[in-house]
Amino acid sequence: MTGDRLAIDGGAPRRRSLLPYGRHHVTDDDVAAVEAVLRSDWLTTGPRVAELEQALAEITGARHAVVVSSGTAALHAMMAAIGIGPGDEVIVPAITFAATANAVVYCGGTPVFADVDPMTLLIDPRSVADALTDHTRAVVAVDYAGQAADYRALSEVLDGTGVRLLADACHALGATQNNVPVGALVDASTFSFHPVKHVAGGEGGAIVTDNPELAESMRTFRNHGITTDHAQRAAKGTWEYDMVTLGCNYRMSDILCALTLSQLSRLEEGVNRRREIAASYGEAFESIGPVIPLVLLPGNAHAYHLYVVRLDLTALTVDRARIFAALRAENIGVNVHYSPVPWHSYYRERGYEPGNWPSAESVYDEILSLPMFPTMTDDDVQDVIIAVRDVVAAYQK
Repeated sequence: MTGDRLAIDGGAPRRRSLLPYGRHHVTDDDVAAVEAVLRSDWLTTGPRVAELEQALAEITGARHAVVVSSGTAALHAMMAAIGIGPGDEVIVPAITFAATANAVVYCGGTPVFADVDPMTLLIDPRSVADALTDHTRAVVAVDYAGQAADYRALSEVLDGTGVRLLADACHALGATQNNVPVGALVDASTFSFHPVKHVAGGEGGAIVTDNPELAESMRTFRNHGITTDHAQRAAKGTWEYDMVTLGCNYRMSDILCALTLSQLSRLEEGVNRRREIAASYGEAFESIGPVIPLVLLPGNAHAYHLYVVRLDLTALTVDRARIFAALRAENIGVNVHYSPVPWHSYYRERGYEPGNWPSAESVYDEILSLPMFPTMTDDDVQDVIIAVRDVVAAYQK
């Protein structure tokens, strides 16, 4: 708002063009890395795959990394590797991207939704404890928005049960918990290289683990269930191969690996900038009562894939939809992450009834994701802060 009226009411918008909630950044070095692959002998299953896997293992502190074609493929491969099938239950949070639950369904298992802590939107260990049954095989905690779940509390809940603790860490590359990198906190963790993530590979994903059997199983799964790839057969001078299980074509090409490797070299710089932006937001929102940032757990260093706030609707005269529309009119590209997964039509048709996850379902009506990406300027950050301040003030009781 640059005048007396909000843009949604006919005033001039705060910005001339839309500031999105996320944006990738490609440099000349990234282009050169991709060009080198395009001029090489290997476009896929070549040397860049192993190079990226080694780099990811080093960054996360895991012994093994397996790269695949997307974060969703990573989740699917992880579920397949631990043997999820019909009759098996996997506990996932009610607020996450649908792929976390879908990966369980792909393997024939049943997702069981746990509630979230309304202050963090991380999976609630108490709800996990209530959801455990004799059929529970795993818990997939989501490192929502970029901060690690409460793995100590979750480990205590699962102690002695034989249930695996796994991580959907697709938001959290570069985050730590008690100085331990995300990726080295549980049995296996998945990552995504979607363009709005910390490392923009275009597409792509990875699973990291200390377990060599899981890693080998996921490498086979990503390659149709075949035990060797083309590069391995070429090195041995053989054409023979064997399909030992039913897998998928989830290979990540050398083209995407090269782009991801180049982007990975700027991970620390990007995460540090995200933390600077988050600090500016947090300081500003201390004086804007109806805007409540999510709580950071003690010992966590947040990677801020997203910056999510809750709106205190009791202090406002309008709902979240109006605040969303008003900020979009100011050209602030707010978004919402996410609607509860069991609310989606696919899951409702399969018997998941609204009303079973009170925290997730109530907080959903309050959340907004604000713009957050490393190339935001200080002026961009101030535009967001001022627009939020003005919009909230216009609708504050």
